Amino acid sequence: MGQPTRLHPTALVVEDDADQRFLVAALLEETGFAVVECESAEAAMAVLENVGDRVSMIFSDIRLPGTLDGVDLAQVVQDRFPEITMIVTSGSPGDRLDHLPHEATYMAKPWLAINILTAAERSLLQHGHA
Repeated sequence: MGQPTRLHPTALVVEDDADQRFLVAALLEETGFAVVECESAEAAMAVLENVGDRVSMIFSDIRLPGTLDGVDLAQVVQDRFPEITMIVTSGSPGDRLDHLPHEATYMAKPWLAINILTAAERSLLQHGHA
């Protein structure tokens, strides 16, 4: 999908399921976000290291390949990038929700497209892009 630009707020979609990642990215692009897709929390952290100042929103699955999951990513984002809107999703989060930062939003799967669009619009308003 798109590369981060200064003209559009940027969202990261962190999901190892390619179909779901594509769907969320397409929905976010409809609301005006430039979208960067990542398959793991480690890949998302690499993007944040390079262009974290341009990222307004992260939408991440909890269960991801690698050593970090979506909750770990949310904790790092809260500590280092507290201005970023963080949404995590899962169909079976287990006890990981107990470790989710208070500022992060949990969205259960299956979610509806309108839930993604509403969250995106809220993030754009919060960051002064609407």
